[in-house]
Amino acid sequence: MRRDRVDVAGRINGPDDNRGGGPGAEATEATIALSGDRSCIAEARHQATAFLSRHERGDRPRVSARVVGLTELVVSELVTNACKYAPGPILLSLRLVGEALEVEVWDSAPVLPTPSDADPERVGRHGLEIVKAVAADLAVLRDTVGKRITARILLSPA
Repeated sequence: MRRDRVDVAGRINGPDDNRGGGPGAEATEATIALSGDRSCIAEARHQATAFLSRHERGDRPRVSARVVGLTELVVSELVTNACKYAPGPILLSLRLVGEALEVEVWDSAPVLPTPSDADPERVGRHGLEIVKAVAADLAVLRDTVGKRITARILLSPA
């Protein structure tokens, strides 16, 4: 199966593009299957918050309320878009890699999202713009079936 990375600016990287925290970076992850109906948006936020609270155990530092809020926002926007534009189930993957959290949402719709041009008169359809503004990195991967959207949130935002 070939997956190309296409970021919102249109650049394409091969499937071996290393997006992690570098050699030796510890990764912790969880994948959650969601129904795809509107009720799963709140469930996705809840699961993301629970994931981050599990991160705080052991020798890892506490995740700030700001990072938790940004994570809930990104999860809400990406899962809402998947519910709105794709039929069927959704997969939410959360990965702690180095000093970042990667939020990935897979859905079955083949159409890649594109950010709209800024328009103060437009009501709604700002989700991808919001995610792009708060994430350190945003990428769209075309899959054999559907697509994956990955937003990278820094655990210590500047």
